[in-house]
Amino acid sequence: MEGVSSGMLDGAVHADSIADREIYVPNTISAAARDLLLTGKEAKAYKRIYPAADDTAAWRLVRNGMEARSADDFQKVVDVNGVTVSDTLIGGVSVIDIRPHGWKDNQRIVVFFHGGAFTLHSARSTIAHSAPVARAGNLRIISVDYAKAPFVCWKQIQQQGVDVFRALLARGYRMKHIGICGASAGGGLATSIVLNLRDEGMGTPGACVLWSPWVDLTKDGDTQHTLEDQDPILLYEGLLDRSADAYAQGLDLRDPRVSPLYADFKKGFSPTMIQEGTKTVFLSSSIRLYQRLDEAGNKPVIDMYEGMVHVFQQFPLPEADYAIRKTAAFFNAHLK
Repeated sequence: MEGVSSGMLDGAVHADSIADREIYVPNTISAAARDLLLTGKEAKAYKRIYPAADDTAAWRLVRNGMEARSADDFQKVVDVNGVTVSDTLIGGVSVIDIRPHGWKDNQRIVVFFHGGAFTLHSARSTIAHSAPVARAGNLRIISVDYAKAPFVCWKQIQQQGVDVFRALLARGYRMKHIGICGASAGGGLATSIVLNLRDEGMGTPGACVLWSPWVDLTKDGDTQHTLEDQDPILLYEGLLDRSADAYAQGLDLRDPRVSPLYADFKKGFSPTMIQEGTKTVFLSSSIRLYQRLDEAGNKPVIDMYEGMVHVFQQFPLPEADYAIRKTAAFFNAHLK
């Protein structure tokens, strides 16, 4: 492959042909956040090219390598956040059940969908997303270890989310006491699942929080272009486009079944807060989703963060701590 280094990176390759990004590091963010941007600038994660949409063997290699590298961090995150974690099944779907120290059952629960472009990561490797929310809000979190594309398609992945909710309702939970949270692709998945639950007559969750949600699988939107050279993480051509095709498996990428930004929100949606940073190409998608929800009468909240990267909530930053506390407060205010 022209412009690609010979070294394989667990199934992904480093593309030398992709220009370095001159990422601006503002002085208006915390010192820890500035260090994170400098580290991202040096790491050049945006130069990694991922497998073709239908190359299941290569995607398995990529996923296995990422999971292996993250395994040592799992217990550290659990210990720092003072949570207990157990692997279980809910509705036949693999999940991890996260409970903060001293938690007592109050029939309130949050279902979490992790990020990873629908193709990468797991509930365990993204524990840094979910465990802090459990700690900050004294909330029980069910992080769904949904199947990944291209091994399954959008319909099967979304059905797993619906199955988890159906099982919780069968256990006596009430929809108004169940929250839903999603990061990146997990935010897009969470959005789709709320719509599916609504359309199946099951009601909508009591609250929804979306962190930099991937709700438009195309490259449409202003900041997909204007912020491309400022995003230290995301690359459309080489990661997002291939993952989108792996997830959609033949559907037009503007089809609302896979790009929920284009869905009908006027039939109802959960009270929603969208958190976003100004250093990610998904900024436009988050603003557009906010506008769609607002036009539908949902009265959403958009919670913006200066100079923050994609899903910054996972990093040890003052801004992340504040955002997580706001996430937890939003759930506790609405799941009464």
